[in-house]
Amino acid sequence: MKYKYKLNNLDCPNCANKIECKLNQEKDIISAKVNFSKLELTIETNKEGNIKEFISLIIKDIEPNVKISDLKDKIDNSYTIKIKILRLVLGIIVSILGIFVFKNTISNILIILGYIILLSKTAYTAIRLLLKSRTLDENLLVTISCIGAYFTNNITEGLMVITLYEIGKLLEFIAVNNSRKSITELMDIKPEYANLKVDNELNKVSPEMVCVGDIIVILEGERVPLDGIVLKGSAKLNMQALTGESRLKEVNIDDIVLSGSINTKGLLEIKVTNTYESSTVSKILSLTETATDRKAKIETMVTKVAKYYTPIVLILAIIVALSFPLLFNISFTDSIYRALVFLVISCPCAIAISVPLSYFSGIGASSKKGILIKGSDYLDSISRIKEIIFDKTGTLTTGKFLDYKLDIIDDNYTKEEILTFLVSGESLSNHPIAKSIVSIFNNVKAKKVINFMEVSGRGISYEINNNKIKIGSSLFCKNKENDGLIYININNKNIAKLELSDQIRKDAKSTINKLKRLGIKTKMYTGDDKEIATNVANKLGIDEVYYELLPQDKYKLLEDTLVNKHGLVAFVGDGINDAPSLALADIGISMGGVGSDSAIESSDIVIMKDELNKIIEAINISKKTNKIIKQNLIFAIGIKLLVLLLSALGISSMWQAVFADTGLTLLTIMNTTRILKTK
Repeated sequence: MKYKYKLNNLDCPNCANKIECKLNQEKDIISAKVNFSKLELTIETNKEGNIKEFISLIIKDIEPNVKISDLKDKIDNSYTIKIKILRLVLGIIVSILGIFVFKNTISNILIILGYIILLSKTAYTAIRLLLKSRTLDENLLVTISCIGAYFTNNITEGLMVITLYEIGKLLEFIAVNNSRKSITELMDIKPEYANLKVDNELNKVSPEMVCVGDIIVILEGERVPLDGIVLKGSAKLNMQALTGESRLKEVNIDDIVLSGSINTKGLLEIKVTNTYESSTVSKILSLTETATDRKAKIETMVTKVAKYYTPIVLILAIIVALSFPLLFNISFTDSIYRALVFLVISCPCAIAISVPLSYFSGIGASSKKGILIKGSDYLDSISRIKEIIFDKTGTLTTGKFLDYKLDIIDDNYTKEEILTFLVSGESLSNHPIAKSIVSIFNNVKAKKVINFMEVSGRGISYEINNNKIKIGSSLFCKNKENDGLIYININNKNIAKLELSDQIRKDAKSTINKLKRLGIKTKMYTGDDKEIATNVANKLGIDEVYYELLPQDKYKLLEDTLVNKHGLVAFVGDGINDAPSLALADIGISMGGVGSDSAIESSDIVIMKDELNKIIEAINISKKTNKIIKQNLIFAIGIKLLVLLLSALGISSMWQAVFADTGLTLLTIMNTTRILKTK
């Protein structure tokens, strides 16, 4: 069984990593994932009983301040922030009185009291972790530094360190929560209620309570709670949350309406076609909620290093304290002070926070543009693609065949009879070509079909009134010419052939050109004949084209490409017939994923609107995210090493060390939020 909980008062990514590691060590837990960016814990366990209490006891031993609650509970951090501020202000006032106002005994008492007020929480956490779980972290580093400063007669600096540290942690807590709120708002498309129509009355109910076939009403300004078909009314829908498209979409009777869109003008009465669990908005939310569970390599590396980081820093500080008096002409007091400065500098918060927050921001920014990325690893990888393979129909082309030419071979059949045979069978297929045929000849009434069978990549066969019918390629209908046309075969005789004109997407050529400028090789796979395939490829400037392929042929070709690849390979398809290839590629990208189960399930990145240039946008967001992560890491590590060197030389003091810790953390958080402003 899987369980999800909210984590309250979790303000440190190192703490999140410790909780995750500890839970995964428990024999009753199959897997545990802590999403620091969303403050969520996902647990998979076969244990029975009160799981929440069981988890709470484990977490309490590691992080006593962290509390778990149900997902539906809202986290209010205002009280926590007020308590932090109150304790901080009280500690500063007492410390100032002790240093500047009073003298002798009263001064000492007030200074010690100031230390206790300011350092108590950090010291308590450090000692508890050390005794309970044998864990060393930044709380211990700061505690040792402050106490050491007091006993080496650097009392003012010790107070300053814990004061600035607490101020920094408070600002960090606020900054992280504000960033988290901004990102969450980008992906917040969950409907709060549905107006269920019962006996001409509207009842406001939870979307989960509505069944398929129920009638719901969407008033102006409301979010569409469930997928459905319009029965009455017309409206203009804002679908930006789903597709990233800012233009309004007008819907009328018999049009499909997707959950998550907003009714900006009009009133709709729709018949529900999917339960909430199967709805578009639920699938998108599920995808975005689990996206950051898939960690990029650099996130995994930071998590592993964090486990050993603090003990190594502590050992190095001891070496500095003991060896410097022997190697250089300085006192033990001075060497201890330098070691304490070393401890303060070495706190890893800036590095630990910026990496997961950057990926979370990148996924949020992509979602806002109608690009759903299933994990940090895919966001990290898409900028490193060296080769992209495109399916043709429905991807590079619209898949909508608006123009046609029907050539009747056997005069014993009229055009009306042929179209009736054609539409009757094609209406049962989900292939893009079949849908286009039904759309073109929508005024033709279909007849009852029996023994319907579809042969992937070839055609369909069925029976109508004892007539055995085959619709498909020249090979499927046993025609001598391989001309790429659709043949209508009745009782083993070709009676007509249909030519359809597929349109190239308006942004296809510009997208291919941009990919080439980025140094990405492009290929096209298609089931069409050589003439049609090469014509499309030449118009778009595709590097390589492969034609007359069945889905299994595409899979085999992709398999061979992956074996001999010279970099990451992506496959772009429409998510209907390309599921195996989408799943096989290093990165599978589905086009036009709105409402498509196969698109969302089989691919790693879902482009929610039929716009190829979204691939370029995804690459740009990936590049910006990776660039900011590198900036943060280089800046944080560089400054820390510089201050570390200066402290070893006796130049830098504790206040500079605090800047190298909490100041850097705040700067990296602010730099990370630039990802959300990606155009």
